[in-house]
Amino acid sequence: MRAMSALPTDTGLPFMKWHGAGNDFVIFDSRGREAVTSEALARALGDRHRGVGFDQLAEIRDSDAADIDLDFWNSDGSRAGACGNATRCVARYLFDEGGRDRLTIRTTRGVLEARLVDGEVHVNMGQPQTAWDEIPLAGDVDRLHLPLEGDPVGVGMGNPHAVFFVEDAEAIDVAGRGREVETDPLFPERTNVEFAQVRGRDEIRMRVWERGTGITLACGSGACATAVAAVERGLTDRTVRMEVDGGWLTLDWREDGVWMTGPTAHVFDATLTRAFLESV
Repeated sequence: MRAMSALPTDTGLPFMKWHGAGNDFVIFDSRGREAVTSEALARALGDRHRGVGFDQLAEIRDSDAADIDLDFWNSDGSRAGACGNATRCVARYLFDEGGRDRLTIRTTRGVLEARLVDGEVHVNMGQPQTAWDEIPLAGDVDRLHLPLEGDPVGVGMGNPHAVFFVEDAEAIDVAGRGREVETDPLFPERTNVEFAQVRGRDEIRMRVWERGTGITLACGSGACATAVAAVERGLTDRTVRMEVDGGWLTLDWREDGVWMTGPTAHVFDATLTRAFLESV
């Protein structure tokens, strides 16, 4: 699998499509060139009818502080601070180039570490953000019991999260409740919303509404936030398997951060036409 070359003048813009447990991404490899993503391009490309469609867009860039820099965009054109499943997919792509089994990846979340272990990609998503102004929240409230109906936990994992523990995750109106909570004034930067059903000390069923995107089949930072919230509530151990709409993830909250493991899949390579790019 080769890295994409600099943007051609006539033939368009190459990209890749990947997914991790159904959480799907467009990926640009912009090593060796200027970044190409704008709010308008992300929004146009994220349209599943007129563009390509994705939950998030990830752009790989050269870095002076890590092996690569990685930027994230939501399908509505807004920026995302972190994306665990996209990070794992990008790490798999770079591992497949050969020659290494560890990577450092700089995001707005900080420098993350990825490892290839027995064919699986593990990413350390860092320690949770627990101060109200880091999550962020609108004020200094008890984040373990946010003042919202349903008694959610507030957790930052590069993105803000509101984690609700429910009796039956399948019975939740994820779209209706998720949209409502995302834009609650308690969250000045909006929030991702997770609905988690604890099945045992080592297993959780989780469904998610992502800010700027909507319902997704998986959310890496949301899975990490849910695992953290479950430990803080005394509901699970620090290592859990988590069933999301698109499959299974494994979360392990260690002393150095929350490690996430799960599947990755390279779907296709393609090229955006010059006509599409000029229409944005």
